[in-house]
Amino acid sequence: MRVSSLVVVGVDGSRWSDAAVVQAAREAAWRRARLHLVHVVPRPVSAVGVPSLDLAPLRRLTRQAAALAQEAAPGIEVSETVEAGATVPVLAREARGAGLVVTGSRGMGGFTGMLLGSTAESLSAHSECPVMVVRGDTEHAGPVVLGADGSRSGEWAVEFAFAEAALRGAGLVAVHAWSPEGKAPERRDEEAAERLLTRVVASRRERYPEVAVTREVVRGEPRQTLIGASAAAQLVVVGARGGGGFLRQLLGSVSKALLHHAHCPVAVVRNPRASG
Repeated sequence: MRVSSLVVVGVDGSRWSDAAVVQAAREAAWRRARLHLVHVVPRPVSAVGVPSLDLAPLRRLTRQAAALAQEAAPGIEVSETVEAGATVPVLAREARGAGLVVTGSRGMGGFTGMLLGSTAESLSAHSECPVMVVRGDTEHAGPVVLGADGSRSGEWAVEFAFAEAALRGAGLVAVHAWSPEGKAPERRDEEAAERLLTRVVASRRERYPEVAVTREVVRGEPRQTLIGASAAAQLVVVGARGGGGFLRQLLGSVSKALLHHAHCPVAVVRNPRASG
């Protein structure tokens, strides 16, 4: 997992944005990183036949967000920018080289429909760094929950989840959901699931010895399993793509379910080599 001294957060003045700013400030403090606030103006600032937009109120908005961030995490370095354009390309560009980009669950202006539309999904698909969508209970003291599928692409989510648990001083619950396959005995399927999860956890034990890990192998549907686990969690971490029966097409049904129904913030992590 890339180490970065930058956390980026999208701001728009809404209460959902404020929640994202507070969480992003905490993430920056944990990482000892700079926090960069980005407000996206959903139209050109200046164009032929279009009056120039008065940026003063927007800059006041970002300054207010910066003050909120410094109140949440005193001492962090904060920078701000106001840019015109489409939300996802601007945020993805500003987050190049960052360790994390954070957004609220809903918003106004350029962030309208952050979850109910396609913005969060699109950003998760195109950002070069992990994307955290702040929703639900952000004050819960529970564990970090990892949706583990054993795929190679999912290794980035495993690393992020362990690192995040270490930063937060939290435990980690690694969850693998399974369903019977064909006519094979169910016991064989369950044993295979247990082996998979043991291997996933073992791959990071030595690097993060301070993280207390609980393994949960669950026979059930992945979406409902993770949504249920999120009720007692402070963060759910999933890979941007999955394998086998667990996280198929994360940016489809599983991610949509989590982004709509998780009870806590959700982090989507993709292989940065696949960015584009």
